[in-house]
Amino acid sequence: MPTWQQLRDAKLSEYTDAADGWGKVSSRANADKDRVDNGMFAKIHDTQKGEAASKAGGDVQQLSRNYQYLHTECGLIRTALNGLAAELAAPQKKLKQALEDAENLKFTVNADGTVTYPTQSSVLAPGDNTAHDGAPIPYLPGKAEGIGSADANKGKAEDIAQRIGDAVREAAEIDGRYAGVLRRLKAEPGLTVSDETLTDAAGDTKAMQDAAGKYADDDKIPHGKSPKENAAWWNGLTQEQRDEYATLYPASVGALDGLPSSVRDDANRMVFAETRAQIQTDLNKPAPNQYIPNPSGSYPAVVVSPEYREWQKNQETLKNQLKGIESIQARFDATGKEGLPEAYLLGYDKNGIGRAIIANGNPDTADHTAVYVPGTTTNLNDFDDNISRMTETWLETQKWAPGEKVSTITWFGYEAPHSIAPDAMQKGWAHDGSPKLLQFMDGLETVQGGADKSHTTIIGHSYGSTVVGDASNRGHLAADDIVAVGSPGMLTGKAENLDVDKGHVWSEAAWNDVVPAGGKVAGLGGYTWGVETWNGIPFNAGYVQTVPSDELFGAHRMDVDTSGHSDYWTRDSESLKNQSKVVAGAYDKVNED
Repeated sequence: MPTWQQLRDAKLSEYTDAADGWGKVSSRANADKDRVDNGMFAKIHDTQKGEAASKAGGDVQQLSRNYQYLHTECGLIRTALNGLAAELAAPQKKLKQALEDAENLKFTVNADGTVTYPTQSSVLAPGDNTAHDGAPIPYLPGKAEGIGSADANKGKAEDIAQRIGDAVREAAEIDGRYAGVLRRLKAEPGLTVSDETLTDAAGDTKAMQDAAGKYADDDKIPHGKSPKENAAWWNGLTQEQRDEYATLYPASVGALDGLPSSVRDDANRMVFAETRAQIQTDLNKPAPNQYIPNPSGSYPAVVVSPEYREWQKNQETLKNQLKGIESIQARFDATGKEGLPEAYLLGYDKNGIGRAIIANGNPDTADHTAVYVPGTTTNLNDFDDNISRMTETWLETQKWAPGEKVSTITWFGYEAPHSIAPDAMQKGWAHDGSPKLLQFMDGLETVQGGADKSHTTIIGHSYGSTVVGDASNRGHLAADDIVAVGSPGMLTGKAENLDVDKGHVWSEAAWNDVVPAGGKVAGLGGYTWGVETWNGIPFNAGYVQTVPSDELFGAHRMDVDTSGHSDYWTRDSESLKNQSKVVAGAYDKVNED
């Protein structure tokens, strides 16, 4: 426990000065990590091939991991030192006030914290009486607090001793909390940050959250607020506070719509790296004993142990989660390949079927932004195609928007139907997912600076178009164009009912894509009065259900040269070109059916 002299003399500015130094190291490590991820990988793709490229890529990945670890650990040290200084300020102030009161009363504060005071009979000369921390303070009703004994100075001295003791105990509790965490923040010798090291870093973050809760509390982060409220909170922080919240609560900060994409990416990559390390560490744990004696004593003599069955189940879950992680990591590693821009991880959650939001290029500064919403059975265990569809869209859009900035985003921020039947035949998945989509789109518009700052297209594939339709039907959808691809229905019967300007709804459906017809069976379309036509030839009239590929729906029906439900993003296809022309705002170049 510190002494009252140590608390009095503590120069808290020295802690904050040291915190500034650690913060600079953390920020530099983060900047270096970004240069490695977005610069060095691009150079590898340009200069290396085959085995040499693989070896160089592995080395660069390790370097990125090392910088990630430095960024996290140095950031935690910065937070610990700032938190320690901030929390010690209160008991130090309390102590100094008590010492000042003692001096004014001409009391003597002894080395052990006791207070010697003069007696009333000789106020100007020191007496023999000594007050101890914890001694009862006399009090009589109607008189000033601390004055009630035969000698009023006795109560005042006891009050001062008590305040000194309280301040020292409070400081000791604070010091103990932070000292325990700071002792954890040390790395093993060497230049290789292993999975175990990153897993330990996640534990360090949790320990720091517990220690620094009074200084930087997760409850102060605006959970469940609008993107504009999130942005206002963030803009109201100092840069140091932003860095501390992002380091201490990366999952919470990374999930906030309305924050800059670079901030969300940094926070989510921290969660991503530590999650990946934890999964790999858990996969490497040895299996428990597979067989145990049969508890019933009957044949067979041994049976598979419950612990082994549980281990097998967990191993399967971990392997699936690792597949999703490897898909995302592959996109990170592809930066620079064929000119692909840096990737931004705008959302990540491994739990359940998973969630991930990945942008090609920075959407905050994009002239053209496309947001792709995938459909039924989407999960992180099999996510490669959903990522590649937007990389292909980015590459193709660049051709139609020369000299302009493009960002294409795979938005998997909702729980997609798990099966075609019965899940995808229900509207509840869209009702649950559309508010999240609206929130994300509003967040994009917020960080971009307003509705006119970027031309935004939202592309819904399969049931993803149903989610887009429900979002549009609910109210303000921050988009300029809607593209429905292989749509089973958008829960409305007319394109003009969707929340974009008339003439800015587009549809693609391959000749043998059965999903639009299946959507009508499920009732995912919308009803309208009118005459149904096929190639302009009437065949039905009345109050009919329509989906976006129907002529009566009123969308621009774009030419499609691919077949089936999943090939609309085939490279060099007319299907992909037409989508990309819409994304680029090159409407006059779109080939319609």
